[in-house]
Amino acid sequence: MDKRSCNRVVRFGFVAAVLAALCALYIFNPSTTAVFPPCPFHLATGCHCPGCGSLRAIHNLLHGQMAAAMSQNPLMVLSIPILGLMFMNPRWIYKPWVPWTAMVTLIIYGLLRNVSVWPLTLLAPQ
Repeated sequence: MDKRSCNRVVRFGFVAAVLAALCALYIFNPSTTAVFPPCPFHLATGCHCPGCGSLRAIHNLLHGQMAAAMSQNPLMVLSIPILGLMFMNPRWIYKPWVPWTAMVTLIIYGLLRNVSVWPLTLLAPQ
């Protein structure tokens, strides 16, 4: 199998896995079912990680509830178009500033969403 065919197989597999996960998230509400595991970071520390609320946010987006999704994880909702663009044009991923920007953004977001002062409390899952 040549490199181009291998890349297509990998992309197809990735897309199939994402679609299967989205179907599961559409059917099962992470807030009311035990199908999805709770956040291990939140269980261990009591703090919200940058990903806390992401499953609930995606579930709400799939059901057309944008405000509810934003109340669960605003960074996840706002990053979906950027991640889509990066998937469509993978050359972005190899820019040296991309991983650094993502890492700094996630660290700052993770810290700010655990501050108990309004308006930063809006960043924590509701």
